[in-house]
Amino acid sequence: MVSSLLSPFPNVISQPNLVSRASPPFFTRAQMSSESLPPLPEHRIVLGCGSVGVDFLASVASYPKPDDKIRSTSLKVQGGGNAGNALTCVARLGLNPRLISKVANDAQGKSILEELESDGVNTSFFIVSEEGNSPFTYIIVDNETKTRTCIHTPGYPPLIPDELSQSQLLSALDGANMVYFDGRLYETALIIAKEAACKNIPILVDAEREREGLDDLLNFASYAICSARFPQAWTKAPSLPSALLSMLLRLPNLKFVIVTLGEDGCIMLERSVNGGSDAEEIDIHGLLESLKQRKDESKTIPTCISSVVTNLSANGIGTVFGRLFIGTAEKIPPSELVDTTGAGDAFIGAVVYALCAGMPPEKMLPFAAQVASMQAASGCRALGARTGLPHRTDPRLATFL
Repeated sequence: MVSSLLSPFPNVISQPNLVSRASPPFFTRAQMSSESLPPLPEHRIVLGCGSVGVDFLASVASYPKPDDKIRSTSLKVQGGGNAGNALTCVARLGLNPRLISKVANDAQGKSILEELESDGVNTSFFIVSEEGNSPFTYIIVDNETKTRTCIHTPGYPPLIPDELSQSQLLSALDGANMVYFDGRLYETALIIAKEAACKNIPILVDAEREREGLDDLLNFASYAICSARFPQAWTKAPSLPSALLSMLLRLPNLKFVIVTLGEDGCIMLERSVNGGSDAEEIDIHGLLESLKQRKDESKTIPTCISSVVTNLSANGIGTVFGRLFIGTAEKIPPSELVDTTGAGDAFIGAVVYALCAGMPPEKMLPFAAQVASMQAASGCRALGARTGLPHRTDPRLATFL
């Protein structure tokens, strides 16, 4: 491993016309006054544990073939990592996030900490190694296919649970209203999850893909947000709706599960605690299709369609008493789409805020979709996972807050 890593692009930083580090969006908008905003949630402390890093984002006209030599059309150096992105979103929305992770005492590690702190993320619980390297990722954004390819180099040495003392753990959890895990650093995350569960602190888990230790974390989860492929891959259920049902049946602590579907929005299945014995039993596949038929395709802003509370069933899976929701996403013209990096993290950060603010699902899903689409509107139309993350005072959030 590299003992001191100044930059994987050693000659690029000196070219300011090509590179910006943690640069602001390419445009500015008027800000709402604090008097016009609803009050912040009373409980605003959120603890996260997971990945951070530096992203080197190179946009290219088209993805290179083997042995090709091409030039980037633009390049940005910016903080990344799922947990780092999500909690940056949380901070910009007005909460007080704390983050547990690890970096090396190198140039990249220092920039990671400085960027997070400048956005209001508490990094006092980070472990800083005197040797090794901080995590970084090369991201190639293909302008032709609107896709991204990530090449990740993990941090070294990795975080081990013994590096987080019991006193640090208790201090990090003190006053926390929610704990968030992105599925990385699972050994340390599991220790945090056990302590949080003992203190009855709700836990949200990002289930992006199957990872070592994720099953154990999900057993503690109050809420799960999944990528499109995860539910079926994890449950082996024959369809996405039946997979969501299976997740609630397999994870009794889970209050809801959301699966994000990119431009198709999201689907959420919420467990209801009271009642159920006299409620009608409805096949979840038919219910989902009926909700889809209620979507208004003329609307460009995010919306939510919900079912009544009822017994939802799937053949061979079982029955859950609850509600099904469809959340729509903003429609971004394909010609304006550049980079989708971080849109999912923005959605998760907004859900964390919504839960702390006590938003009902009918309000939470459009709000989260709007925050993600604002990352899309300024980030997917630009480069980087944090470029378009909105601040709470952004007027585009006014009707959703």
